[in-house]
Amino acid sequence: MNNSKKVVGHRLIKVPKAKAPEGLTLTLEKQAKILIDTVLKPAHITPQQENTNLNHIVDIYSKWQGHYFYFCAEYHYPDPKAKTPSFETKFARLDYVGDIRFNLSYMGRTGKWEKIFIDLTIDECLDAIQNQPFFYP
Repeated sequence: MNNSKKVVGHRLIKVPKAKAPEGLTLTLEKQAKILIDTVLKPAHITPQQENTNLNHIVDIYSKWQGHYFYFCAEYHYPDPKAKTPSFETKFARLDYVGDIRFNLSYMGRTGKWEKIFIDLTIDECLDAIQNQPFFYP
């Protein structure tokens, strides 16, 4: 079932999105963790440089939020005057579309999700996150 709008009579109604089956969600979580631990963290988490107040990534993780699966980065802001010492950014979003397939989006410069790949398998999504320049934490 897709998240689409359907006209019924003279009204526009929203059709609910399909929920990913539990076995598929567990498979995605496990494979995402492997990608994060073996590729993304080693490539993007570095020790904070001395005497700088620059943001830096301290963790990369994934999580479900609603029917979306996100890849996230936690940044630390070392300035003692900062209102919050850390913040989260989401840099990739998988949206289950049914039949064990996902749409894949990245967070654009406008602050909106940009869907660039549709109808991919888990392996295809993870390969794109690893190899495409859009998915930078």
